[in-house]
Amino acid sequence: MDNNRTNIILRKPEWLKTRVPAGKSYLNVREIVDTNKLHTICTSGHCPNMHECWGRGTATLMILGNICTRSCGFCNVKTGRPLPADYQEPQRVAESVRLMNLKHCVLTSVDRDDLNDGGAGIWVKTIEAIRQVSPHTTLETLIPDFDGKPELVSMLTDAAPEIISHNLETVRRITPWVRSRAKYDLSLKVLKMIADAGVRAKSGIMLGLGETREEVLETMDDLINAGVSVMTIGQYLQPTKNHLPVKAFVSPEEFNFFQEEGLKRGFRHVESGPLVRSSYRAEKHIL
Repeated sequence: MDNNRTNIILRKPEWLKTRVPAGKSYLNVREIVDTNKLHTICTSGHCPNMHECWGRGTATLMILGNICTRSCGFCNVKTGRPLPADYQEPQRVAESVRLMNLKHCVLTSVDRDDLNDGGAGIWVKTIEAIRQVSPHTTLETLIPDFDGKPELVSMLTDAAPEIISHNLETVRRITPWVRSRAKYDLSLKVLKMIADAGVRAKSGIMLGLGETREEVLETMDDLINAGVSVMTIGQYLQPTKNHLPVKAFVSPEEFNFFQEEGLKRGFRHVESGPLVRSSYRAEKHIL
């Protein structure tokens, strides 16, 4: 496993350059996030599309704090012992969604293995609070695996967001190197529970971690068999020198190939490109 952390750092290609965040809408979202003490995966994850999404007045909000109980090799979110759950957070998040006048909102969270319900209760309260103050807003929830416990996953499906997403992150073979606790087959099980409950299921993976083309295609087949209808595919970018190194920068042409293959396999939507992230153009995925 250590070999994955000691490779030569590759030079970032031209197609991965992004703009510096700016503009009135971006500054408005920044002010709302800061004033309401919200966490966003946009900043915690160093998302390359933050200028585009925040410039449109949208953001992916991260609930249950900003400290994760897991330590995945790709993720820039802090790891450690989280602060106690904040049961006033759902109201603050909902009010922020109202102030932003969002047509579509993506919610995600850190893993909270320290809580008996994995944070599922706060997830549900947040969905309910948004529905109450901003009923026009459609919702995507990007959830952890909740250790695959059906009673916890069903709390989310019963809350009925338009989309429930759970990321595989990578192909089966290298999952143990990339994800600290999550298991490939367990994630497929969670996705199948979502789809079987009648909620649109979505998942995403990163490329550039050492996977082969054949493994990516096998992963697509696994997701289709689990009932997933929306897939995102993006380039892994190493957040710091302490994270897993980039094995390869995948060309835009290869991303186009995977998009075509995904659509052939029956996905309703496939977002595939070097700068694609889980919630990129998420508002399209409810259609």
